[in-house]
Amino acid sequence: MIELTKGQEWVLATEGGEPLTRLQMGVGWDKEKTAGFIGSGAPDVDLDASAVAFAGGQYADMAFYNNLETRDGSVVHLGDNLSGRGEGDDEVLVVDLGKVHPKIDTIVFLVSSYQGHTLEWIRNAYCRLVDERDVELARVRLTNGVPQTGMVMATISREGDRWRLRAVGEGIAVKVPSGAVQVLGPFL
Repeated sequence: MIELTKGQEWVLATEGGEPLTRLQMGVGWDKEKTAGFIGSGAPDVDLDASAVAFAGGQYADMAFYNNLETRDGSVVHLGDNLSGRGEGDDEVLVVDLGKVHPKIDTIVFLVSSYQGHTLEWIRNAYCRLVDERDVELARVRLTNGVPQTGMVMATISREGDRWRLRAVGEGIAVKVPSGAVQVLGPFL
């Protein structure tokens, strides 16, 4: 496994150099135990994992809790977790790079806080990339509190017949995935 830090990149290929074709992007988080007002009990934090596809810098498609699959079937969201409770990945996006429409050149993976909590309310947040054999290939840890309601976690960009992962880890002001399209330009 490679642990990526903000700005690092990695070509999505096997050790033998063969391009990876099927991946899972898992996102996990826990509610910060001290989140909330004194004596009020901390509310659940509903984060949403999303994948937004672009072609030539223009929005093309999206997979998220309310649209579970892109039109080309290349990205499938496996379901919404409203609390971050439980072990392991809280939300998962399955990506079949072989199905990605040829004009799509970048897919942005992000997390947004549906209820508008800043990401300071979470802990143990991560984004991880797993291959089709369930081997963790890369992980981006997001442990520092972020004063925004969303975060661009990573991008994958097409380079010929290969794809490159770039760890981003930048906070953005967004509550719902559809509201992120306008602010994602700098990350393409």
